[in-house]
Amino acid sequence: MTVKLQPETEKLVEEEIKNGHFDTVDELIVQGVHAWREKHQVETAARKPKKNFAQFLLDSPLPGSGLKLERQKDAPRPLDL
Repeated sequence: MTVKLQPETEKLVEEEIKNGHFDTVDELIVQGVHAWREKHQVETAARKPKKNFAQFLLDSPLPGSGLKLERQKDAPRPLDL
């Protein structure tokens, strides 16, 4: 992979290596990516599956409230025509 840096960025990278904060450019990039992921809470292993609204309500403090969130799939609703 070829990476083209702006002169200011290249100077910043060289300063960080010279000051002993990093040994190599690769180390600087890896640490930067890890810091970004941590800051933005990016989960690399597996993302949590999204819940539907009913699952959200069942996992919340509302289950003890007596709400019945199950659907009656076999019984159609009566229609007044």
